[in-house]
Amino acid sequence: MRHLVKRNLLVFFRDKAGVFFSLLSVLIVIGLYLLFLGDVMKSNFEGIEEAGTLIDSWLMAGVIAIAPITTGISALSSMVEDRKLKIDKDFYASPIKRSSLAGSYILSCFVISLLLTLITLIFAEVYIVLNGGELLSWSALVKVLGIIFLYDFFSVFVLYYFVSFFKSSNAFSAAATIIGTLIGFLTGIYIPIGSLPEVVQMIVKIFPPSHAAMMLREIMMGPSEQVVFDGAPASAIEEFRLSMGSLFEIGDFVVMWWHSLLYLLMIGMIFFLLTLWKMSKKRGG
Repeated sequence: MRHLVKRNLLVFFRDKAGVFFSLLSVLIVIGLYLLFLGDVMKSNFEGIEEAGTLIDSWLMAGVIAIAPITTGISALSSMVEDRKLKIDKDFYASPIKRSSLAGSYILSCFVISLLLTLITLIFAEVYIVLNGGELLSWSALVKVLGIIFLYDFFSVFVLYYFVSFFKSSNAFSAAATIIGTLIGFLTGIYIPIGSLPEVVQMIVKIFPPSHAAMMLREIMMGPSEQVVFDGAPASAIEEFRLSMGSLFEIGDFVVMWWHSLLYLLMIGMIFFLLTLWKMSKKRGG
C-alpha cells in the first residue's frame, strides 16, 4: 500500500494547477475579505484596541476550517480519474487487495489534506502577525493542531464515502465546485452566523465543519477578545460569540468545545463504518 500512497501523492503534487485549485476556495475567501468584507466588519469596532486582530483571527480560523474539505476532495480526484481510465480494473486484476487500494486513497487524501491545511495555518499566522497581531501561544497551537488532526480524520472518511459514488470526472468536478462554493456559507465565513435567518443558522449549527470552525475561532480569537471586551459584561461577550460563531447555542443548550469534538469524532466513525460496509458489499458482489 505504501507504493500506492506514494503514487497518489506524486500524481496530485505533479499537477500544479490542481494543487492551486484545491486552495482556490481559501484564496477566494481571503480575497473577498481583503477587498471589502474586512473593512465592513472592522468598521463596527473603530477605535477599539485589538479589534482588527480579533476580526482577522475570526476570518483565518474559518479559512483553516474549510481547507481540509476543499483540499481533501481535490486529493480524491485521482480515484475518480482512475475509474474513468479503468486503471482501477488493472489494480484489481493484480494481487493488490481492494482494501489496500481504498486505504491508499484514504491515506494519501489524509496526508495531502493535512499538509495543505498546515500550510494554510502557517499563512494565517503570518497574515495575523503582519497586521499587528501575535502568534498563537504554544498551548493554543497544540489545541489548534489537535483539532486539525481530528477534523482531517472526520473529513477524509466523509469525503471518501461521498466521492466513491462518482464514476464521471465531469460530475465529480461539478460536485467539487458546488461544495467549494457552499462551504464558506455553511461555516459562517462570508456572513457571520448571527446575521443569518434562524433556519439557516440551524443548518450551520448541525453542519459538522462549522463545529471545527467554532473551536478554532474560540482558540484563535481568545487573546484579542479579552482585550476588546475588557471590562464588558459577560452577556456582551456571549452575544458577540454567538453572533460570530465562536459559540453555538441550540435552543437553551450551549454547545461546548468537547461536544463539538465528540460530534466530529462520531460522524467520522459513522462514515468509517459506512466505508467498510461498502467495501465488504463490493467484495460480496
